[in-house]
Amino acid sequence: MKVEFSAFPRAFSGNVAAFVGADRQLQATAKAIDAASGGAIVRAIEASRFTGAKSTTLSVLGQAGYGRLMLLGVGKARELDARTAEALGGLVAAEANGAGLKAVTIVVDPIKGNRVPPAQVAAHIALGAQLRAYRFDKYKTKQKPEQKPTLEQLTIVLAGPAEARRAWAALEPVVESVFFTRDLVSEPANVLYPVEFARRARQQLTKVGVKVEILDEAAMKKLGMNVLLAVGQGSERESQLLIMSWMNGPKTQPPVALVGKGVCFDTGGISIKPAAGMEDMKWDMGGAGAVTGAMRLLAARKAKANVIGICALVENMPDGNAQRPGDVWTSLSGQTVEVINTDAEGRLILCDAMWYVQDKYKPQAMVELSTLTGAIIVSLGHERAGLFSNNTPLSNRLRAAGSEIGEKLWRMPLGPKYDKLIDSDIADMKNVGNGRDGGSITAAQFLQRFVQDGVAWAHLDIAGMAWGKGNETTPKGATAFGVRLLDKWIANTYER
Repeated sequence: MKVEFSAFPRAFSGNVAAFVGADRQLQATAKAIDAASGGAIVRAIEASRFTGAKSTTLSVLGQAGYGRLMLLGVGKARELDARTAEALGGLVAAEANGAGLKAVTIVVDPIKGNRVPPAQVAAHIALGAQLRAYRFDKYKTKQKPEQKPTLEQLTIVLAGPAEARRAWAALEPVVESVFFTRDLVSEPANVLYPVEFARRARQQLTKVGVKVEILDEAAMKKLGMNVLLAVGQGSERESQLLIMSWMNGPKTQPPVALVGKGVCFDTGGISIKPAAGMEDMKWDMGGAGAVTGAMRLLAARKAKANVIGICALVENMPDGNAQRPGDVWTSLSGQTVEVINTDAEGRLILCDAMWYVQDKYKPQAMVELSTLTGAIIVSLGHERAGLFSNNTPLSNRLRAAGSEIGEKLWRMPLGPKYDKLIDSDIADMKNVGNGRDGGSITAAQFLQRFVQDGVAWAHLDIAGMAWGKGNETTPKGATAFGVRLLDKWIANTYER
């Protein structure tokens, strides 16, 4: 979709979207169109339940020379923020594609009392429209014309389009990086396996200046990453460790580390999952997808920060060579792990990856993302990701960044009594607690045992957020949750 920003013309035509405030208050453009149409807009509003409430719409067809006039509810003036603007853009894109429209003009009138400049509103409308227009349809070969997206041109009209273009230039890399992550997470596992994931990451990230290194199984075995390798030993696909470096901050500043779980397909291994819904396990690499997309975004916008991204990439399969419940492995840290359940594999690959990045790069902070537990969905549903941390300032900054860009987090507890639940009778620890109680917490306690002294650490359990049913800016499927969150956290914390 092509996006353009333009000054106010003398008259409007075609398909136009205009703002309406709370309590059905018409903005300038809507008032002018209503006058030209002999009051058609007011009559349409009065005949509906449309009030101008935030993120609501009303379409008026065939009035005053317009093919389709869409009224966008902005709510109270002070509530028109960047997130609301993105939601409005997404609603326009969805309705335009649903109606088969090729071009739409959105008019951004200055709204009295609104604290967000019109240029920023316009840029975030464009962002929301682009994000909502994403489709993963490369394997659909028999789509009817009415099933295909049609929107090709989005024109946003406002006073001062040059400022909006500058604001959009800063946001456009978000679209490319979010789409990259959504593509990775959407791919079927027969296409995207560990080696292919690493290959695509290298291909795409080196283009924007990220240094990429890939460790194969021989290299990981030599290092002593036995716990990670044990998860993948039942698969014919070789495991990989993807290491991405973006060092564009002060030379004396220690890096931050981003760690992602990349189980490209998870059968559960010997502790095999039920058949129903197992196809969803292609997106069990959502954490790795988010970390890779975030690294791409940081480089694309030339972030003034030092960041290391590391993704543990495996398949968890029930082959005759697969690890068994009861096996004991020595991790890279030297700690031993008893495997009670082979379906609790994410924490196993992460523990070695986390230790590796701390040993080699000495990060000042480490944030890990993983679709780790179904238990977090029981706790938080699909509204927030679970946040576990040993550092309150880090936790607060992550939560603030998430709220700012609409990727919300909820801090969950940690503590000695939870930690005791993963003590093993024959090894240093076991990979699950006692039964299902507190499953997301005991998983986090396991990871915390691999955090070195002095490292601020946070674990984001995104199991409920990596794949969704769709919202204003995300169609059904991969969400790329975490890409913008990590980027915003780094921008707010290390680039000011």
